[in-house]
This record gives sequence, C-alpha cells and structure tokens, in this order.
Amino acid sequence: MLGLMSMNASPFEVGSIWVVLVIAFMGLGYALLLRSQVMSYDKGTAKMQEVWNAIKEGADAYLGRQLKSIIPLIIVLTFVLFFSVYIIPPTDEALKRFAGFTPDKVKLLVGIGRAAAFIMGAFFSLMVGQFGMRMAVEGNVRVASASRRSFGEALKIAYRTGTITGMLTDGLGLLGGTVIFMIFGIASPDVLLGFGFGGTLLALFMRVGGGIYTKAADVGADLVGKVEKDIPEDDPRNAAVIADLVGDNVGDCAGMAADIFESYEVTIVSGLILGLALVNITHELKWIIFPLLVRGIGVLSSIIGTYLVKGKKGEDEKVDAFGAINRGFYTSAGISIAAFFVLAMYYMHEWRAFLSVAVGIALAVIIDEVTKYYTHTEHEPVKEIAASAKTGSATLILRGLSIGFEASAAQLIVIALTIFAAVVIYWGQPVVFILYGVAMTGIGMLTLTGNNVAMDSFGPISDNANGIGEMAHLEPKARQIMADLDAVGNTTKAITKGVAIGSAVIAAVSLFGSFLTDVTKVQAQMGLADALRILSTGIRVSEPMVFVGLLIGGAIPLLFSALTIDAVARAAALIVVEVRRQFHIPGLMEGKVAPDYKQAVGICTVAAQKELVGLALIAIVSPLLIGMLLGVEALGGFLAGVILSGQLLAVFMATAGGAWDNAKKTIEDGLYGGKGSECHKAAVVGDTVGDPLKDTSGPALNPMIKVINLVSLLAAPILVQYKNSDPRVITAIIICGAILFGAILYSKHGGMTLKKAKGAEALV
Repeated sequence: MLGLMSMNASPFEVGSIWVVLVIAFMGLGYALLLRSQVMSYDKGTAKMQEVWNAIKEGADAYLGRQLKSIIPLIIVLTFVLFFSVYIIPPTDEALKRFAGFTPDKVKLLVGIGRAAAFIMGAFFSLMVGQFGMRMAVEGNVRVASASRRSFGEALKIAYRTGTITGMLTDGLGLLGGTVIFMIFGIASPDVLLGFGFGGTLLALFMRVGGGIYTKAADVGADLVGKVEKDIPEDDPRNAAVIADLVGDNVGDCAGMAADIFESYEVTIVSGLILGLALVNITHELKWIIFPLLVRGIGVLSSIIGTYLVKGKKGEDEKVDAFGAINRGFYTSAGISIAAFFVLAMYYMHEWRAFLSVAVGIALAVIIDEVTKYYTHTEHEPVKEIAASAKTGSATLILRGLSIGFEASAAQLIVIALTIFAAVVIYWGQPVVFILYGVAMTGIGMLTLTGNNVAMDSFGPISDNANGIGEMAHLEPKARQIMADLDAVGNTTKAITKGVAIGSAVIAAVSLFGSFLTDVTKVQAQMGLADALRILSTGIRVSEPMVFVGLLIGGAIPLLFSALTIDAVARAAALIVVEVRRQFHIPGLMEGKVAPDYKQAVGICTVAAQKELVGLALIAIVSPLLIGMLLGVEALGGFLAGVILSGQLLAVFMATAGGAWDNAKKTIEDGLYGGKGSECHKAAVVGDTVGDPLKDTSGPALNPMIKVINLVSLLAAPILVQYKNSDPRVITAIIICGAILFGAILYSKHGGMTLKKAKGAEALV
C-alpha cells in the first residue's frame, strides 16, 4: 500500500485497488467453491476408477519429473534477474518511489522485488497448470459417471471443472499484478518484468513438454491402433491409450492454462509500463489504475457467465452444449462492456479508453468466429477436407494445408485491423498513446480469461471421459453423450487456441511498444538528442543491420517449430515400436492379457522432459545474442520478425491440425463409410500429421514469442549502454553463441532414442 501512497493517489483510486485485490480473492474462492461441487460427485464403477487411477498416476509422474527438470534453471535465472538491476543505474521512478534511500539501496530493493516477482510468476504459472490439470483428472471420471444419468449433468461437471482452472488463471494473475503495484507503485514496471518473465518461462516449459508428451502418445497410438490394427481410438488393448489420455491433460489443460496465464500477466506488464509513460506526460494516475480495474471487472463477469453454463432439456444435445457455453461467454462479454463504459466515462472521463478495451473484447469474439468457421464440423472447410478423403490421404492433407494458410491470412488481417483501430482511436496523439491503446486492447481481449480457459479445459476433460467410457465398456447411451461432449470440446479447444495465439500477438506488440519506451528512457538519461531516440526514429527496416535482425527473427519460429515437430516424431516412433511389440504378446489381442501401460507413459514422460531446457535456451539466448551483436535497433527488427512469422505459423498449424481432426471425426460419425473405411484411414493420416502442429508446435510458439520479447525488454536498457566492441560484450557474445549452438544441436540430435528409453517404466 506504500506504493500507492507515494503516488498521491486519490481516495477513490486507493479504495479501487483494494476492491481489485478483494475481487482477486473472490476469483480464487469461486475456484475452491467449484472444486467442492465437482468433488461431491461420484466416480462411477470399479472399472471406471481403475482406468482413472492409471491416468492419475501417469499425470502425477509427468508433473513430478517436469518439476525436477525446470527447478535448476529457475534458480539460476532468479539470481540473474536479481543482479541485472546492478548493471545500470536505477530508474527515475524507482528513485522517486524509494526517496530517501541511496541508489545502491534502491538497486537492492528493486533487485529483491524483481527476483521475488520472478519466483511468484513462475510459481503461479506452475500452480495454474498443475492444480488445473489435477482437477481435470478428478473431473473426467465424474463426467463419465454423470453421463450415465443425464447429458445436462455431464455438461455441467465438465464445464465447471474447466472453470476451476480458468478462475485460478484470473485470480492469481490479478493477485500478483495488484500486490506488486500496491507495494512498488510507480516503480512496479521494473518488478513486474520479473513477474511476467517467470510466468512466461513456465508456460513455455509446460506448453513444449505437454505438447511433446500428448502428441507422441496420440500419434503412436493412432498409427498402430487405428491404421494398422483397425481398432477403436481408446481400445484398452492399445498400450499407448493411457499415455494418450494423460497427454490430453498435460498438453491441453496444464499447457493452455499456463499459456493464457502468461498472456494475462504480460498484458498487465506492458499496460502498466506504457501507462507509466503516460503518467509522466499527463501527471494523471488513471492510466495505470484503469488496467487493473478492467481486470477486476473481467473476473467478476467471468464468475457470473461461467456459472450460467448448464444443459437444457428438450434441445438437441450438441447444439445445447455449444449454445450453453456461448451463452455464458456472451453474458460475461455484455457485463464487461457495460461496466467498462461506466468506468471510462466516470473515472477516465474519456471515450478512447472504453473503445480500446471494447475493441479487445470484439477481437476475442471475432477470432472465436473465424476459428470456428475453419475448424467446426458444420462449416464448409472441414466438410471439404472430409470430402477430399475420397481420393486419398494426399489430397486430404493438401486441402488441410490450404485451409490452414487461408485461416492464417484471415486472422492476421483481423489483428492488423485491430491495431489500426488503436491508431484511429488515438489519432493525433503521440505514439505512446497509440501503443497504450494496443496494450488496452490486449487487456480487453483477455478480460474473459476465465471463460476462455474453461472452454479449453472442457475439451480434454470430455475427451478423457469418453476414453474412460470406452475402456470401461459403458452403455451406448452414456457413450453417445460423451461422444457429443467430446465433439463440442474439440471445437472449443480449437477456438481457445485461436484466442491464445491472437492474445500472444497483441501481448507481443504491447511489449514491443514497452521496448521502445524503455530504450528511449535510457537514451534520454544518456543525453541522446530527442530526434535520435528510438521512439522518434522507429525501427528503420531500411537499415541493413535492422533488416538482418528482421530476417533472423522471422527464422526463429521456423527453427523452433522444426525442432518441436522433430521431437514429437522421435518420441512417436518409440511409441509405435513399443505398441507394436506389445501387440505380439500372446493373448493381448484377445483381451486375455492387459498391456503394460506404464512403459508407454514412461517413454512419453522422459521424451518430453529431455527437450525442455534446450528449447527454452534458444528463446532466452537468441535475443541477447542479436542485441549484443547487431545493436538494440536491430533487436527491435528481430522482435518484429519473430512476431510476424510466429503468428502466421501458429495460426496455420493450429487451424490445419484442428480441421484435419474434425474432418476425421465427421467420417467416424458415419460420413463416407465411417470407421474402418478407406476414407477413414486417409483422415487418420491427416489427423496424425496435424496432431503435432495443432497441439505442440503451434501452441508452443505463443510463449516462445513472449519469452523472446520479455528477455529483450529486460536486456534492452543494458544493451543500449554498451558497444559490441567492448571486451565484456565480446566475451558475452562468444558465450551466448556457444550456448545457442549447443542448444540447437542438442534439440536436433540429443532427444530420445530406443536405447535411452530403456527403463523408462521405472518413472511411474
């Protein structure tokens, strides 16, 4: 609270921040309330609980090993962030906040704050992913059991279980940002960078690890089970089926939750950095209070909207499920827009702030609709892909590639129009106002985070319930209910992937604006003329070094995607070999002998964790190397290349993969010969190709983009003060170059092999 007092905040502003803090705890309390409701339902038959227990053990084994893999890097980076404040003088805002302290003492306080915020961001991100995933595992068997009673009850349990993760994301994100702001006041951006980096780095770990795990199991299980043996997707005779069900949780629940959580954090960081720049111009605190109030309103609206989601009797089940989820989403959106209007008119005293956040909500809705058009079974793109299966897997894959590229172009145009809207809204104002408008668009877009994460988690929860139902041989009526929920969940997953990618781009553009303002601030302290500062000159692509940075930045997402796809291919090959081996066990195909599920789970767990550190180092070290080697303006070009290339690739992969998946599902529902037909086999090949695209490489680009941007933002004030001819910089360039080369080499050749996979069953 001392931070607010040092800013001469009005009584209304002080009271509002306390209200926001209370709302953050309300969000967490709502998550606990939903948890108690979900846990009160039964877990079904003994056979259902046996399958569920195998999934639970596999998930626990993965989470435990993941924690061991990432803790050493977290410890190292905590010290790096602490000492980073000692390389440059403290900011004017930090000196003002801690007036009366010596500069060395101010550095110590900011360093402790940044390191602690980094740990808090990492812990919150980890908590969102791990606790949310554990609740998804608890919910899946209860959904399966409820499907034996009614569709509405199964829908309610599945969605409310997902909402627990959504409200954790909302509550913890708001709590961390608010507490830091209350303590550090105008110096909070220095500390919030650590908070954002911690959450982003953990999201990268969970996204990459979960994505490799889930798709290695899925691809391996499908290629042998569906294509070679012509057995159902979740047939208990398939040794990889438990690993596949575990993968749905570690990839789509833990990974997506951490992904959206770090976007939630990053937009607050960029909003407050740019808001502080406006405070220095206008001398009004409203620019940094407004984003926090918007987030508080978002949490309240998500509580109301998500609680309204429930099935209605007498309606078509598929339509009812999707319609119920949409009603909750649009209810939250309507409440938010109305509250934002009141807040903007009576606190900000201007319409521009309202339009900025309203455009963000509109962007989320439009991306929802665009993604739904390209991936939903009711629309032409998926129907066209399914029809192309009649001429084989090659034409089906080509059609899916075309749809993915088209969707990527469409989403890029939508995002471009959104940024253009920010320019129009603040037309005639200095560029900092426009950048602030973009940041507020990102904050508005993620206002409905609780709803979005609930929609995403609903997918794997329903998928797991369907798998449990098949393995436990539940009655046809219950299986049909779960199949209907699974189909809806597949679309909601695709939609939230679109929102996650869009939010990643808006967050990255916001951070890009923060990068420009922070570099300009240091250049001003160095005495550089205003006309030569980067906020005035911009990032000049005509400069050869800047263009080189742009090209390298564009190449990084391609390299990252190549390495993650290769990792899935290597791990999936191991699963294929293992599943084939077990199918030769006497009595297994006849159902007399159970397969060794733990071996496949162990292979996936080890494979996923071996890739984490190398890929994370590529994202951390590459911007440092470019900044030291080519200069801070070239680093800006590098960031632009990463954002553009990353967005195009991410949307392409997520959409193509989702469309292939749903095309397969339409055929499995009876189209063009149904399951076992030649069309179905072609669709399975397309789905298998799309699996690592939509669930590993595409989603992993979101946190990668933001890790690169945050590292650049943290390093820029340091880089701008040193030349690449400095011996210390030359030494750092050599070290970073060696680390980057080693990380790429390891990621390309140091993954799992059959020999290394031996003994993996000991992990579980």
